[in-house]
Amino acid sequence: MAMTMATRLVIAETVNFDDMKTGAPPPGWTATLTGSGTAKWAVERDDSAPSKPNVLRQSGQPTFPVCIKDDTSLKDGFVEVKFKPVSGKEDQAGGVIWRCKDKDNFYIFRANANENNAVLYKTVNGKRSPLDIVGRKGGYGVKEQVASGEWHTLRVEFAGNLFKAYYDGKHLFNVEDKTFTDAGKVGVWTKADSVTEFDNFTYAGN
Repeated sequence: MAMTMATRLVIAETVNFDDMKTGAPPPGWTATLTGSGTAKWAVERDDSAPSKPNVLRQSGQPTFPVCIKDDTSLKDGFVEVKFKPVSGKEDQAGGVIWRCKDKDNFYIFRANANENNAVLYKTVNGKRSPLDIVGRKGGYGVKEQVASGEWHTLRVEFAGNLFKAYYDGKHLFNVEDKTFTDAGKVGVWTKADSVTEFDNFTYAGN
């Protein structure tokens, strides 16, 4: 049994959106939002995509756009995505979510090109709040250069109550939290008027 579980952990699934119809949300995903407004999730063509030709693009202006992979259920594992902040006056954010129960309850790790920082949050009943970094009380994530119009990589490894956050291959910080302990879905996230693209969404776990 231990060998079987270990094997499952290393077999990652990757979604690159390349075989999907453009102009519509990706099949097998719930294209939704937290809060108010209208999310506009659609598979689109982008010649700069890490995996050509298609990406997942969000161009609406709701509170928090969320796109959830329907057939996932991970308690421990990892989720990773490449994202490009395209535009946005208020925000240019992109993030990954995990242990998602529904559109109002999940963890998020995101980076924002307008703020040049990376923050890990929880959203509980639709309310988002930042989580303390291990070894530091208070504060708001970490400062990190996030270039607009360029592709970056977000990754979170989660096991039990410990979450390890990575940006562009660099380990930024750890967070410990016990709000969501059960297995849940994974997906991607943006904020407000962010126009953001995602590619090579990868995950594994059990």
